[in-house]
Amino acid sequence: MASWGGALVFVVLCFTVELATQGTAEPLLPAVFVFGDSMVDVGNNNFIEKCNISCKANYPHFGVDYPGHAPTGRFSNGYNMADRLAQLLQFDESPPPFLSLSNASLATRMSTGINFASGGSGLLDATGNGRVCTQVISLTEQVGSFKKLARMWGHADLISRSLILINTGNNDLFECTDFPDHNCHRNDTEFLQGLVASYTRFLKDLYGAGAKKFSVVSPSLLGCCPSQRLIAHDPKNPRDVDEHGCFAAANDLSRRLYPMIASMLQDLSLELPGMNYSLVDSIKMVEWLFNNTATPSYNFTVLDSACCGGGPFGAYYGCDSSAPLCRDRSNHLFWDDYHPTDAATGVAAKLMFGDTTGLFVHPINVKQLVQL
Repeated sequence: MASWGGALVFVVLCFTVELATQGTAEPLLPAVFVFGDSMVDVGNNNFIEKCNISCKANYPHFGVDYPGHAPTGRFSNGYNMADRLAQLLQFDESPPPFLSLSNASLATRMSTGINFASGGSGLLDATGNGRVCTQVISLTEQVGSFKKLARMWGHADLISRSLILINTGNNDLFECTDFPDHNCHRNDTEFLQGLVASYTRFLKDLYGAGAKKFSVVSPSLLGCCPSQRLIAHDPKNPRDVDEHGCFAAANDLSRRLYPMIASMLQDLSLELPGMNYSLVDSIKMVEWLFNNTATPSYNFTVLDSACCGGGPFGAYYGCDSSAPLCRDRSNHLFWDDYHPTDAATGVAAKLMFGDTTGLFVHPINVKQLVQL
């Protein structure tokens, strides 16, 4: 219990320091390059014609709390994790989506960063590209685009001093739990090992293109998302739930994957000269929030239901302009059936950036990483 109490004191202090310093200095590093899924997508899927509407966020109520109160393609009521971390690094928000940029502007944007993330994508090329989203930008394509631009641009030193933010793996696990015929059910250990092997390849490719500083966000307790709670509590086909009332099978996959990612990163840092990383333990973050729902800086009173959506857990009807919308977004942990609110993302980003307890980021936090 002492460690959790110490973490609570730290969180209060880091909020105070962040509010006092944000926006008062130049960016802490040259650029941020973002890879992954809808947790960090800022609009790439808007430009994919074949991507279906369920994997886009370019319509209300998305963006209701974003400046201008308009949807941007962020799967959030406001900013997402890429934005919130970028702001702590003294940028205005996440760099722009790759697909929004003209060929003439790509070289210029490389000097401050580009967001390659695509909602619905995962570590496997098949994830999202099929019955879920029809078409997304796979991580293979995201990394390939970065490598091509890095070769053309040529500023390896600047890339080595920039931050690579990666949030992926969530949709691989979602598809495993959502579809009974998914190949993961034949051998889930081999499935998880395959995800880590893909992750290793992508990190090596990014390193080969000049990247040295990696902020990696692990999949969280995915079984606690409203969509997964809905599956677990289906009266026609109830599933096992854990102590939080979450879908136990989904959370088991997340818990098993995290140490595999941690071990892989540690091995890579020993193998690749100059590689440094900060790994976010998203599972520990969510557990901490479940046990510490209120501080002087936030107060989460709704932990299981979506702010935007209808039916049980706010997940039976998806988030769109006709869906019920909660009045107070600041007290909800979840925005829609899969994604956190801007408020919850803000808490996570501050812990990513400044946690010195070792509870939530390993082996160093993002602030320490960019200062290396």
